[in-house]
Amino acid sequence: CGHDGHTAIGLGVAKLLSAQREHLAGRVKFVFQPAEEIARGAQAMIDDGALANPSPDVCMGLHLWNTLPVGEVGIVDGPTMAGCDIFGITIRGVGGHGGIPDKATDPLVAGAQIVMALQTIVSRNVSPLDTAVVSVTMFHAGETDNVISPVAELRGTFRTFRPQTRDLVERRLREIATGIAASMGCQAEVEVVSLTPPLSNDAATNARLRQAFSHLTNGTGPHPVHLRADSQTMAAEDMAVFLQKIPGTFLLVGSSNAARELNYPHHHPRFDFDEDVLPLATGLLATAVADYVLRE
Repeated sequence: CGHDGHTAIGLGVAKLLSAQREHLAGRVKFVFQPAEEIARGAQAMIDDGALANPSPDVCMGLHLWNTLPVGEVGIVDGPTMAGCDIFGITIRGVGGHGGIPDKATDPLVAGAQIVMALQTIVSRNVSPLDTAVVSVTMFHAGETDNVISPVAELRGTFRTFRPQTRDLVERRLREIATGIAASMGCQAEVEVVSLTPPLSNDAATNARLRQAFSHLTNGTGPHPVHLRADSQTMAAEDMAVFLQKIPGTFLLVGSSNAARELNYPHHHPRFDFDEDVLPLATGLLATAVADYVLRE
């Protein structure tokens, strides 16, 4: 996903600012956070006191972003990354012989209809002026070709930007799963786990950083960094938990290079980023922090 790059960037910023230690009018905390992929690291660090003694005034972070080329930076006011929930649906029926389906109650067929019906949550329940994603990413039932399994399991995720939309999606997911299962003689159990809230950037922090970044070049030549305000994404990030506590911003720093085939998406088996982004991202984060704490 790029976290090796993030670690290198964080260390680079620490080295740059440490060299200017006598000029710092303030304190800087460096957060090397584990467990982002399971959305547990930020809260664990908060529980361990990362935001205490002293409590920060502003919080900044970045993520290398392979949907943008090197030299482009997403800096979005307000909701930038979606809140993430995961769900599991267990459908129970009556197993039986694959050639005698009338003597069984098939949870796989019920599950297939649930998968299709869940797509109507976004198309028919969420306002077209709002946005949401519902994705079923796992479907498991049975172990062989001539046996109807008594149990089918679905797992997936839904993403939203607004609490009201999140609650709507969860309610409809439960209604659809239990209703369709019951209509086909099965029972459905639904479990929903909230992982992250939406990640929302502070507009005042962004305005200050846009000014600070205005003199930076894009790392690939004399051209200025291209700051983009249109980089919202339905991906999620538990930096959102820090930003719920402390105002600040999370930058999406372009890291792809199509000419070198370094443009595979995050979580793809061939994902890699253009390492030319490392000095640029280090400069961005160091500049952002320095704007707040350097005396001159």
